[in-house]
Amino acid sequence: MFQNRAEALALALPAAVFATVVFLLPVAILLSEGFRAGGAWTLSAYTGFFSETLNRTVFLRSFRLAIEVTAVSAVIGYAAAFAIVNLPANGKGRMVGLVTLPLMISPVARTYAWIVILGRTGIVNQAITGLGFSADPLRLLFTETAVFIGLLQLFLPLMILSLISALENMPKDAIPAARVLGANWFQVFWKVVLPLTREGLVVGGTLVFTGSLTAYITPAVLGGSKVLMLETLMYQQVSVANDFVSASVIAFILIVMSFAANILLKRLATARSRR
Repeated sequence: MFQNRAEALALALPAAVFATVVFLLPVAILLSEGFRAGGAWTLSAYTGFFSETLNRTVFLRSFRLAIEVTAVSAVIGYAAAFAIVNLPANGKGRMVGLVTLPLMISPVARTYAWIVILGRTGIVNQAITGLGFSADPLRLLFTETAVFIGLLQLFLPLMILSLISALENMPKDAIPAARVLGANWFQVFWKVVLPLTREGLVVGGTLVFTGSLTAYITPAVLGGSKVLMLETLMYQQVSVANDFVSASVIAFILIVMSFAANILLKRLATARSRR
C-alpha cells in the first residue's frame, strides 16, 4: 500500500509542481499586492477601495446582477430541463445539441450580436417603433438591462445542462408517487424535485454566478463605461490608471465571492435536504 501511494505521489508531483509554478504562484504574487504597503502587511488597500463611492457602486452592481442572472437562469433552466428530459430519446438528443451549440460559439461573437439586436436600428427598436409603442428608438445598449440579457444568454446553457443531468439521475417514480399521495405540482417541485436535484442546482448556480461575476467581454461591450462591473473596473485600473494594487484588491474580491457562492449554495442545499 505504501509503495503504491508513493508511486502515485511521484507521478502526480510533476503536475503539482507545474500547476504551482505556472498558475498558483503568479496568482499568489498578484493577490499579495493588495496586502502590502510600504513593506508592511496591511488592509489599507481594501479599506481605501470600499471607502470610494464608485467602487462600492460597482461592487454592489456586480453582485446584484450576478444574483439576478443566477436566479432567472435557475427558473428558466428548470422549465427547459423538465421539457427536454420528458422528450423522446431522439428529440432529447437534438434539444441537448441545440442547448450546447451556443457554447461552441465565441462569447465575443455572441455578445456583439446583441448590439445588432438592441441597437437604435436593431430588431427590438424596429419592433417597438413599428408597433407604435414609442415614437423614438429606446436606448437599450449601455444599460444594466443589456448587460443582464447578455450574461443570461451567455451562461444559461450551463444551468440547463447541469439540471438536465440532475433530473435524469432522479428516480423515475418520485414524481408519480408524490402525485398519488396528494401533492400538488408546487409541493412536488419544492419537496421532491428540488432536494433530489440540489447537486445539479449547486453546480449550475456556481458556474452561472461565477461566470456572471467575472465576465469581461459582455459587460465591456454591452455596458461600456456607463455600467461598470468589477472586471471592467479592474481592466481600467491596470490599463488606464496603472494601479496594480487596486487590481489586486478587485481580483481577491472576485475570488472570495466565487468561493463563497459555492460554499453558500452547498450549505443551502444540505440544509434543505436535512429538512
